Amino acid sequence: MADLEKMSLVELRVAGRKMGVKNVTTYKKRELLELLLSIQERQAEETEENTEEKDEYVVVENTAKEEVLEESVQKNDEENDEEIQAEEKRPQNQGSYVKNNDYYSEDHRNTYRARREGGYQSGYQYQGRTNNVRGQQRNNGRINSRQGNNPYSNQNMGYSSNGNNSYQSNSNHGGYQNNYNQNNGSNGYSQNGYNSNNGYQNNQYSNNNYQNNYNQNVSEPEKQLDISQLDSGETREGILEIMAEGYGFIRCDNFLPGDDDVYVSHAMIKKYRLRTGDILKGNLKIRSQTEKFAAMLYVTTVNGCPVEELLTRPKFEQLTPIFPDDRIRLETDGSSISMRIMDIIAPIGKGQRGMIVSQPKTGKTTLLKQVAKAVKTNYPKMHIIVLLIDERPEEVTDIKESIMGHNVEVIYSTFDELPENHKRVSEMVIERAKRLVEHGEDVMILLDSITRLARAYNLTVAPSGRTLSGGLDPAALHMPKKFFGAARNMREGGSLTILATALVDTGSKMDDVVFEEFKGTGNMELVLDRSLSEKRVFPAIDLPKSSTRRDDLLLTQDEKDASYRIRKAFAAMRNEEALEKIIDLFRKTRNNREFVEMIRKIHF
Repeated sequence: MADLEKMSLVELRVAGRKMGVKNVTTYKKRELLELLLSIQERQAEETEENTEEKDEYVVVENTAKEEVLEESVQKNDEENDEEIQAEEKRPQNQGSYVKNNDYYSEDHRNTYRARREGGYQSGYQYQGRTNNVRGQQRNNGRINSRQGNNPYSNQNMGYSSNGNNSYQSNSNHGGYQNNYNQNNGSNGYSQNGYNSNNGYQNNQYSNNNYQNNYNQNVSEPEKQLDISQLDSGETREGILEIMAEGYGFIRCDNFLPGDDDVYVSHAMIKKYRLRTGDILKGNLKIRSQTEKFAAMLYVTTVNGCPVEELLTRPKFEQLTPIFPDDRIRLETDGSSISMRIMDIIAPIGKGQRGMIVSQPKTGKTTLLKQVAKAVKTNYPKMHIIVLLIDERPEEVTDIKESIMGHNVEVIYSTFDELPENHKRVSEMVIERAKRLVEHGEDVMILLDSITRLARAYNLTVAPSGRTLSGGLDPAALHMPKKFFGAARNMREGGSLTILATALVDTGSKMDDVVFEEFKGTGNMELVLDRSLSEKRVFPAIDLPKSSTRRDDLLLTQDEKDASYRIRKAFAAMRNEEALEKIIDLFRKTRNNREFVEMIRKIHF
C-alpha cells in the first residue's frame, strides 16, 4: 500500500495495466490509487479463502485416501473380469452398423472409455520409507465406463467406419487426475495435480446426434423411400435457363420468366452438366407455403435422352464448321413458284447462313411461312424454330396456326413488349438450337427480323461511347452477329441453318447500317424487289442480286446450266421483262426437272 502511494501517475498507470484495469489513462492519480488499493485488498481476501478451502480438502483427503485406493483397485479388477466375459459373449460384428447408434469394430475396440472423473489415472502410493509401489494403475482410458458421468463424456465417439480401419481416440481431452500419495511418516502430502473438471460434455456434437442428422449408412431402399416422400407426383418439362449465380429455372411459357417456373439447384446442374437451352423433364418436389417456386426433385430426361448420355456430349464451340454440302430441297408437290425459284437461283443447304433482304410490304413473312412448310414436309425430322421479334400479334397467331408440328416451335416477342424480352427470347432460342446440334440433330431457325433484334440490343446494351450513323451503338451489333454467326454445318454431325430477314429502304438510317454490317456475313442472299410487288408480280424476287456462295456443292450439273442461262437472260433484256418470262416458264412446268429441260431449248 505504501509503495503505491509513493508511485507517480505514470507508474500507477503501469501497475494498473498489470492488474487488468482498463482505460487507466482516464483516471486521475487519486482515483487510480484508490482503485488499485481496492483491487489489492480483494485479491488478498480471495487468497485467504482459497487457503482455507485447500486445508479442509487436504484433511479429508488424507483420512479417506487409502480406503478409496483400495476400493478402486478391487473395482478395476472386477470390471476387467466383466469386460473379458462380455467380450467372449459379444457377437462378432463384421463391419456393419447397429441401429442403436453404438459403433463397434472387430479389430479396434478402444472406444474412448473414461472412468469417473478422468480417463488417465496414475495412482502412486508409497508406504513409509520403503518406496514400495503398492499398486500402479495405468488405465489409459481402457476401462469401459458406461455411467456417462465423465467430465468429457464422448460416448462411442471415434470415427468407426464399416471397415476395420477405426480411428478411436484413447486420450482424455477432459482432464487429468494425477493423485500422488506419499505417506512419509505422519505428514500426508496430497496433490490434486491438474483436475480439470470443467464439465465439458460434447452431447451436442456427439456421434449419436451426428448420425441422426447426417446418416451416411442409409441403405438404398431407405433413400428411395425418402425421395418418394418428397415427390409430389407432378411432372414438368421446359427449357433451362442458368443464372449467373449458378442455379437455374425451367421456363415453361414462351422461354420467358413466369409464375410456373421451376427452380433447379446448382448441385443438380453440376452433377448432370446441364447447360442453358436444355429441355428438362422430371418430377417436382413437394412445395411448401414459403417457397415462391417449385423445385425439381430429380431429372428423368434431357432433350429427350437419358441423363447418362450427357457425360459424352461435346460443346458446340468445339465442333468443326464446314461449307453446306447437304442440300435442303424446298420443292414439293404442288409447291409455289417461290420455292422452285429458290431451289435453282439461291439453293439452301444444311448449315446455311442466309439473309432475305426486303423492303416493307414485299412478302418476306409469307416467304418464311412457305419455307417452313416446305422443310416440314420434306424433312419431318428437322427441328424448325420460328423466332418472331418485335412482330405484330396477328402475324404471330397466323404463323402459329399455319405451321404446326411435332418438331416445330414458334417463339415470339411482340412489339408491345420490353426490349429486354426481345433480348432474352433470342438468347434462349440460339442456346436451344446449339443444344440440339450437340446431339447431332439438324436445326433450322427462321428469324424475322434481325434488324429489329439489333434495335432491341441497341436499347439494352451498355453504352460504349461511340455511335454509328443513325444512332446505332457498335456494341449493339455483337450479340446479333453472334446469333447469326452460329449457323454452320458440322463435320462431326448436326447442322444449324439460319434464315433471317433484314429490312432496307424503311426511311431509317439505322436499318441501312444494320444491313450493311450483316451484308458480308451470310453465305446466301435472297433479295426482294418492292417495284415487282407493286405490279403484283409474285414472287417479287430480284434474281440477278440473289445468289448462294459455293452453290456448286448443292446443285447438279443440269441445274448449274439452267442457273447460268437464267442469269444470262437478265444481261440480254430488261429485268422486268426477263423476270416475267422466267416466271411464265415456271408456271408452264410442273416441277424443276421439266423446267431445266425446257430452258435448254430456249435461247435468250
